[in-house]
Amino acid sequence: MAAIHIGVIGLGRMGQIYSQHVAHRIDGARLHGITDSLPGVAEEVASRFSGVRVYPTYQELLADPAIQAVIVATPTSTHREIVVAAAQAGKAIFCEKPTALSLAETDAMVAAVEQAGVPFQIGFMRRFDKGYLAAKEKIQQGVIGQPVTIRAISRDPHRTSLEFADPAKSGGLLVDMAIHDVDVCRWLMEDEIEQVYAQAGALVYPELATVGDVDNAMVLARFQRGGLGYLEASRNARYGYDIQCEIIGSEGALRVGYLRETPILVLTPNNVSHDVVPYFMERFGPAYAAQIEHFVACVQEGRTPAVGPQDARIALQVCLAASVSQLRGQPVRVADVTDTDFAAYLAAVKDAA
Repeated sequence: MAAIHIGVIGLGRMGQIYSQHVAHRIDGARLHGITDSLPGVAEEVASRFSGVRVYPTYQELLADPAIQAVIVATPTSTHREIVVAAAQAGKAIFCEKPTALSLAETDAMVAAVEQAGVPFQIGFMRRFDKGYLAAKEKIQQGVIGQPVTIRAISRDPHRTSLEFADPAKSGGLLVDMAIHDVDVCRWLMEDEIEQVYAQAGALVYPELATVGDVDNAMVLARFQRGGLGYLEASRNARYGYDIQCEIIGSEGALRVGYLRETPILVLTPNNVSHDVVPYFMERFGPAYAAQIEHFVACVQEGRTPAVGPQDARIALQVCLAASVSQLRGQPVRVADVTDTDFAAYLAAVKDAA
């Protein structure tokens, strides 16, 4: 099949990673063009590749008929505008998570994509990780019986920048980070989260509170069919990057994840030790590439991506509900949460900062 010509919009950390994947790792894809809102960034990134065009604005990139698909890796607050424009331009769209910071904006994106009839995939890369895929297969085969509880943990080795942590820009810890755990929980449990109860605090990095964010959060979840979940997001795993998931079924259990990066144990008279996974690219590098491979294959073959706009919306609403629960200090039904409720959360954390 002819190569899919892809444009990357937004060249921060993830945009640069995706550009590398498209240029060098994805069969059937060609990095046609890139753009970024900051002066000079696109030119510097383009210098690493051969034959990649730089566009002054994303609008000019979308206007190029040679580009068939785009990867949107800009700040979350800009996603709606760019995705709607990309859909209207007839481009297939891969968008980093979360879709937006409101359900209304997400609904506008979904409507634009559906009206244009273009493929849309959200960046939930854990669904493309070998461990999570193997767990999904075992569950579908009935190996552990009926899943009844799930524990999903995401621990970063350090905090993000204060500018990014601002919930008005990123959504905060729960919306930006725990959304991965929400997605894999509903995917592996094959059920929807009905109610959440969240507790959180800035326990290690008090400066996060100055922008209204936290460094640790824990969420208890109840699923529609009665299953139970525990989700943890942390920014202070000083020992390394720690991603875990455990599913308990009526007939057994599954555990996903690993902490040791290099397959060696050091054994001395007084100690047994090993190294740890440094950060997200060491743990999920292949999964990041695999999700773009899936996206490209769907565009080539006219298939619907496995992780679509409705998955993005459902996960977002759960995370909004968890944020509202954090503010209220009580359980919250996911279906009852509105954008107004989340706006009240944003206003409250801003006032408290």
